[in-house]
Parts: sequence; C-alpha cells; structure tokens
Amino acid sequence: MNPGCDLPLPLGEGWGEGPRGTQVLLWLALWTLSACAPTSPTPSPFIRTDTVVSGTEAPDDAAVVALLARRARCTGEPLTLLCTGSLIAPDVVLTAAHCLEIFGTDGAYEVFLGTKLLPEPEPGGRFVRVASAVRHPGYERTSHAYDAALLRLAKPVNESPLPLPELGKAPLEPGQSARVVGFGDTKDASAPAGQRRQGTLVLTQVEASGFRADPAPSMSCVGDSGGPVLVRGAEGGEVLVGVTASGDVACREEAFNVRVDVLLEDFIQPFLAGQLEPRGPELPLESLCTATCTSDAQCPAGLACETVAEGGAARCLQPALQEGNYGALCSEDAQCGAGSVCARLEPEGEDACRCFTPCVPAPLPEEASGCTGAPGASPWVWVLGAWRLLVRRGRTLSRRGGAGACAGRRGG
Repeated sequence: MNPGCDLPLPLGEGWGEGPRGTQVLLWLALWTLSACAPTSPTPSPFIRTDTVVSGTEAPDDAAVVALLARRARCTGEPLTLLCTGSLIAPDVVLTAAHCLEIFGTDGAYEVFLGTKLLPEPEPGGRFVRVASAVRHPGYERTSHAYDAALLRLAKPVNESPLPLPELGKAPLEPGQSARVVGFGDTKDASAPAGQRRQGTLVLTQVEASGFRADPAPSMSCVGDSGGPVLVRGAEGGEVLVGVTASGDVACREEAFNVRVDVLLEDFIQPFLAGQLEPRGPELPLESLCTATCTSDAQCPAGLACETVAEGGAARCLQPALQEGNYGALCSEDAQCGAGSVCARLEPEGEDACRCFTPCVPAPLPEEASGCTGAPGASPWVWVLGAWRLLVRRGRTLSRRGGAGACAGRRGG
C-alpha cells in the first residue's frame, strides 16, 4: 500500500518536465499501438504487480474497492490499477483527489469489487462503471490538504458501505491503533499481485484536517491512495476516519491521511443527497455519427455528450475514443467488420460489448506504420481518441503533489 505514487505509468526523473499532454499522450500511444502485437496475452509494464507493506489478506473488506482506468476494448486490454476506494453508500465511493489527476473528474473510470484484481480478476469479482466524479474544492496538490474525491457509480451494489463518523466527533487520538486497507504495493516481490490487503498503523499526530501515522507494523504504499483508515468506535465497531493520501517514498516511516469527519458537512453529505441525472430518450447506438446531443441524459449508457472540436456539434462518445457508431453485440474484434473493433460500453454484462465503427475511416493499412497484421480498426484510431481526450482536458501535472508526488513524498 502506498499513499500517492499510484500511477500506472513507469515514471522516471523526467516526469513532469515539459508539457504534460505530450508525455501522457506518448504513454497512451504506446499502449494503444500494442494492438499491432500478437493477440496472445503478455505482461504489461504499466501494471503494478505487487500489493500492502507487512500486511495480510483482507477477504472480508468487501466495501474496499479498486479504482481503475475504464477499459475501452473488450479483448487484449490490460487492467490499470490507479487507486483504492471505500464504498460509503450503495452507489458512492470515497477516494483520494489526486487519483483523478491524469484523466480528471470527467475521465473514464470503473471500480472492481473483489479480493484479487491482478494479474487476473478473481472469479466472482465485479466491475462497475463510474458515472461521475468530483474533487473536494479545497484540495491542494502539494500539501494533500482535503485530498478527497467522490465517485458516483452507474448502478448501486449490494455490499454494505463502511460506517462514517459523526460530524466533528471522529475518535482520533495519538497512540491509537488504526487499520488500513488497500490494493497497493507490499514491497515484497513474493506477495500476490493486486490483492486487497490490510495492516495496522499507529496514530502519531492529529491535525485540523488530517492525521499522521507510523507503521505498527504495516504501512500504506503505492496503489493504496484513497483507501480507508479505520478505528474502533465507541460502540466497538469500526468507523471510517481517514482517507490514505500521502507518505514517504519507501513506505516505511509515515503516512498522512485526510480526516473523514471534516469532509462530511460540506462535501460528503451533499453528494450523498444527490443522484444521477435522470435519463431521457436515448439516441440510437447505430446513428451517433449523425445525431447530436445536448446532455449526457440523451446518450446511451456508457457514453457522454461531448464537443470534440471547438465550435462543433456535441456527440455521444466514450472519452477515450473518437466519434463512432455501435452495432452488433460482440466478444472479440474478429466478430466485427473491417475498420471496426469490439468496444466496451459497460464493464461487464451480456450486452456490454458492441462493434464500434469510427465516423472517420481509419488510415489504410500501408499508412499505419507497420500495423498491417492487427485485426479490426487501425490502432491509430485509439491514438486519435487519446489525443482528443487530452485536448479536452487541457490541464497540467506538477512533479510535486497529487499524482506527481512520487518525486518526493508518496501521494497515495
């Protein structure tokens, strides 16, 4: 587990130097171009393959979920673990704000409910799409103040949410033991990959909006950002008192956690009282290249109404893809016609995957830089979609704080 450096990217000393869009685009381009390779599965360098320092398995913590980048393809796409989160309502997850740094609050995410995500999800594990996300308005990247975000799931789940503390009455005292749970790094190469684990911390300092903790003997680490810190309440049961936010790079000395009780009145409770925008008459999946939209409610489930080009018409699409129509149900690219691929509208389900055909035809094979052997649409279709996603975001990413905290302190 590690609060902060839960990026799925192999960051080096050059990360954060130069335009953020160029570096993220390069990563996305390299990832999407992997479609040119043989279809047999190979290990991805972007997947974290380890999980909590000096921790143990946590099979009973069903309300602790993994936050992933949403998958756009139905076959051959690796799982990309971003962070951990806590279910605090049947359709709401609490996580860290810096977990949304790369793709932003309007990015494409999903959560995994289960004990083991990597290298393969356990049988019985479940994926659910994130419909909307919001960061705390007071979030500061460098200090991790109010490093909290809320995710609204596209559909409620059956697991029992974690109990929240009373407003301003979180049972926090120096010397107190706390339990931390997450899917992050164990610093042990022999530990299972991407597995939900738990460990014990001891509180050392309680501040106005957060608290610090030392290992006792465990420590949160990479991939645990946004995960829960739990203590025993007055009635004996555990209470969610903290969100894993930051710590030392080695995951050995100290962790900083955001206090949940100070988030309740102005952030968590108003969000819990809200709901998803009611859906209206949906545009047909097969006519999205010509049909325009004015709100997400008009778009089929899994798509959002977005304007790609300045001054252009808004259309229903996946944030990581260009405009296109969706046709017949599929399970692999080979079932779709030339120029089409099997795209994922929902994380799972019998009708989750459909043949996607971009509105703008892909380049001819000889123009696709050696990707002539890949079935379906040229991978440059996905590069174009990634570029458009970055253009719509228009943000920068610093080396310090948030997702860039790997250079100094862990950011989650």
